[in-house]
Amino acid sequence: MPPVTAPVEVERPETGQSESLDRPWIVLVWNDPINLMSYVTFVFQKLFGYSLDKATLLMLDVHEKGRAVVSSGAREKAEIDVFRLHEHGLWATMQKDD
Repeated sequence: MPPVTAPVEVERPETGQSESLDRPWIVLVWNDPINLMSYVTFVFQKLFGYSLDKATLLMLDVHEKGRAVVSSGAREKAEIDVFRLHEHGLWATMQKDD
């Protein structure tokens, strides 16, 4: 009979990365001089399923404050949202939420 070995426990060093991995990514839409406010509202409704009221409030943030957070979540989701916004002619970026 071959010898039986016990499982080995390995300690993982604390790296502090778990906190940064838990923070979601946010998608920002920035104001531009090209797109009509009604079009921006329409895109928010179409892509994110927002009500007319919510889409209008986000559009007003973009128009008056220069930007608005339109979605958040995992990095992959944020990348897709940015891509889809670009396809619709909107200026969008993503970043880690602070």
